[in-house]
Amino acid sequence: MSPTHFAFSSAFILSLSGLTFYRVHLLSALLCLEGMMLSLFIGISLWTLQLDSTGSSATPMFLLAFSACEASAGLALLVATARTHGTDRLQNLNLLQC
Repeated sequence: MSPTHFAFSSAFILSLSGLTFYRVHLLSALLCLEGMMLSLFIGISLWTLQLDSTGSSATPMFLLAFSACEASAGLALLVATARTHGTDRLQNLNLLQC
């Protein structure tokens, strides 16, 4: 395993474990999702560079565009929940409560 492969694999695993084990605030969950998307972007970019293929060179840009859309939607949900519930704690976002 090359050091670059190990670096972005460990970044993905750390972000995934942060999302799994530390789900207290919505902002921390969104940051973990962004870390996962960034490590996927780096991995796909390096994979495209190693293959020297021009057919899949647009794939990292599509992933980056989708992650930017995901980040904006997540921040909009964060602002909406902070305004309605007063906090971004995930424990308070129970749908069964009125």
